[in-house]
Amino acid sequence: EKDGVQWLTVTAFGETGFVQHGFTTRRGGVSDSPYDSLNLSFTVGDRVEQLLANRRRAAGAIGFPLEDLVALQQVHGDRVAVVTAEHKGRGAFTLDTALPETDAVITRERGVPLSTYHADCVPVFFLDPKTPAVGLAHAGWKGTALQIAAKTLLAMNRHFGTRVEDCLVAIGPSIGPCCYEVDGRVKEAFDEAWAGAGALFVATGKEKWHLNLWEANAGALAEIGVPRQHIFVSGLCTGCRTDWFFSHRKERGLTGRMAAFIMLR
Repeated sequence: EKDGVQWLTVTAFGETGFVQHGFTTRRGGVSDSPYDSLNLSFTVGDRVEQLLANRRRAAGAIGFPLEDLVALQQVHGDRVAVVTAEHKGRGAFTLDTALPETDAVITRERGVPLSTYHADCVPVFFLDPKTPAVGLAHAGWKGTALQIAAKTLLAMNRHFGTRVEDCLVAIGPSIGPCCYEVDGRVKEAFDEAWAGAGALFVATGKEKWHLNLWEANAGALAEIGVPRQHIFVSGLCTGCRTDWFFSHRKERGLTGRMAAFIMLR
């Protein structure tokens, strides 16, 4: 916590000394209900002046200039963008300038803060401490079925030479298997995506299942060679903890967004 802003960090990431990073809570901002109080997204209907005040608070607390922030126009796809210093400021103050149709970003340049925005969808943090390089992915059920987390790390390998076995990955707060009930359309998408997806679902009734997005993303990363001991799962459910987090599902769509941030020092 700093200046009222409360956020979470990944212990293993912090111990490397390579990054400024964090996942915000809903606490410490100026937005009115139902965006109370630290909404960080342009897409929910919050007043722009409150949103920008919140972004300045969060950037100042975590430790980077808001003017340098890189943000995305997230579309629940699997596009991964490679970011350099030339992208600084994209999406920081307006959604129009954010990187279009992008749900994951990677960089190996220092001083370039990356961001993604969430209210139930899974934030996935990547740190390659060898290169070094970092990345973020926004993984809702569609992105998870498309294996966006694995594709993000493979893009780091392709562009930066990141070795999968060296990378540290964190799966942040998001809707958990306790709260995330889905229908047959979602289950079918997963069944088509990869073998063994049925283990991610627990039946709750006729054509209804609870889906474990945490294990889906962790499992996809393990399949490409990330050691399980390098994958850190917060286990915090946004649906269970609306005192701490925004939850699109539990709050019936009228709510704000948290942000995931990461920047190489």
